[in-house]
Amino acid sequence: MMFRRLLDAQFMIFIAGGIVSAILDICILQIMIFMGYVNILSVTVGFFGGLIVNFAFHVKLTFKSVTSFLILIRFLLVVLVNYLITVAFVMISFSFLENVLVGKIASLPIIAINGFLLSKYWVFKNSN
Repeated sequence: MMFRRLLDAQFMIFIAGGIVSAILDICILQIMIFMGYVNILSVTVGFFGGLIVNFAFHVKLTFKSVTSFLILIRFLLVVLVNYLITVAFVMISFSFLENVLVGKIASLPIIAINGFLLSKYWVFKNSN
């Protein structure tokens, strides 16, 4: 039942926004690493570059919501949790494989499901 619920149209739109954001995020990450920036800074800048696109996409398309201060704060709290999950995956990946991208990609399904559920049932709960 829960798996079927995740595959509804709203989740697919959420995933599309996540894919667009992730591509931007990973491109920034890889460019910064190529330019010689430290891994954690590269991950952080990429993550927050994707964040801007992600928020706009979900406000306008996924949840068709009006932006409010409360929604922004809740969204940022979800992002913080997902950011910490991402950094943990990246640090583990770099420790064992000396590769940041593997950890980044491995974190994506976890933060996608976490982000959708928290967004649907907490951040935008009155919008859907």
